[in-house]
Amino acid sequence: MSHLPLRVIGGVALVVAIALPASAQVSFATTGAPAEVTYAKDVAPIIQNNCMVCHRPGGIGPMDLVSYEDARRYARRIGEQVANRLMPPYYYDNDIGIQELQHDWRLSEQEIATVVAWVDQGAPLGNPADMPPPPDLIDTDEWAFVREYGQPDAIIRSTPIDVPLGGQDMMHWPIVPSGLTEDRCIKAIQVKPAGDAKSVVHHANSTFRLENDNGDLERVGAQGEHATEYAMGKLGEIVPDGVCRLLPANAYVAWDIHLFPGGIGTNLQTDVLEDNVVEMGLWLHPRDYQYRYRQDLRLYGIRQGELVLKPHGTAMTQGFLTFDHPVRIDSFQPHGHLRLRSASMEILYPETGRIEIISMISNWSALWHQSHIYDEQVAPLVPTGGVIIMKQWYDNSANNPNVVDPDLWAEYGNRTSDEMSHAWLAVTHLDEEGYQQLLEERQASQERRVTQ
Repeated sequence: MSHLPLRVIGGVALVVAIALPASAQVSFATTGAPAEVTYAKDVAPIIQNNCMVCHRPGGIGPMDLVSYEDARRYARRIGEQVANRLMPPYYYDNDIGIQELQHDWRLSEQEIATVVAWVDQGAPLGNPADMPPPPDLIDTDEWAFVREYGQPDAIIRSTPIDVPLGGQDMMHWPIVPSGLTEDRCIKAIQVKPAGDAKSVVHHANSTFRLENDNGDLERVGAQGEHATEYAMGKLGEIVPDGVCRLLPANAYVAWDIHLFPGGIGTNLQTDVLEDNVVEMGLWLHPRDYQYRYRQDLRLYGIRQGELVLKPHGTAMTQGFLTFDHPVRIDSFQPHGHLRLRSASMEILYPETGRIEIISMISNWSALWHQSHIYDEQVAPLVPTGGVIIMKQWYDNSANNPNVVDPDLWAEYGNRTSDEMSHAWLAVTHLDEEGYQQLLEERQASQERRVTQ
């Protein structure tokens, strides 16, 4: 389930069936719903706008929710998933930290109350004349931002690779030319596996490389900034106005693609899924685009020492990040594997010592990786010397239904059966003048809201 503007989401059909405890984030709503709730008048618009994008023929959802009969058949399960905030799959706490997010998939309290009331009342159809017209959905393999920005200005594809039905995790590291011969600023970027490849691609990281005087390819930037990152469920990234995430002229794209043969599923007609390709779609600003600051995306580790999880044990990792200049955090995306349960980001302000919780994900899922993109008016501003604190919590016990064998040790590694501990942050690098200007603009905006 997902809001319509998202349209297309890479992932696997297991998402609805992911095993999470029913009590993980239960919030059965008892207010906000009409006294009498029908599918035609009240529930159909919610399902059309939030669920049908995935739950339809050709979609990644494991069942269709196109008709009333479909919804009636799965009504009890829909009610449970919605009430527990497992569907739509956007695991971001509703009462901690910044709540103003772009492409926020979460249902409102009133929508949750409406769906739960409909199920409790026996899932009635109501008057068919109240049924809204079918939604205008784009193709399931279409780009996520096509209705906002049109087709991508550039598409960069990995080289194809065959993936067998069974076996160990596979890594694929092709390097391909971007095809662009001049510097361009990126407006939005999306990576998606093409066609059936979405069932076998765990993640696809990418960096821009440039050829040096010796003919070798080097990473762009002192820190080796990434072009973007894809993991199952991720929509893509939107770069704020007035900043530039640079695609250098004559760059190459170095792919780091993790594939898992077990993801092919039981419906495959052959023993090999052939010619799997991952695509990067780039929406670019005009050549004369004016900007003041640069933005980059990097992977920041969240562990002091080694990441080792003992059998039937739990663990917490934390990492600290600071800059010698002010920054704005534009998006936050924690990353782990099957044992990761929760993640957070905080900011320590050096002048006062105050710690502010920015984002919290208490019910993290390895099957849906979202880049939480903050609205520009609330994106966290970090002063020079401010400390960004990132924490993650792990559960390697039988209490975590995603753990296959809690008797095993687990440590850091690339395989799905291993663990990871890092976060992806998109950061705009400011100067003191720009930082103060943004603070003043936000204060003035807040004062206007108070006086209105």
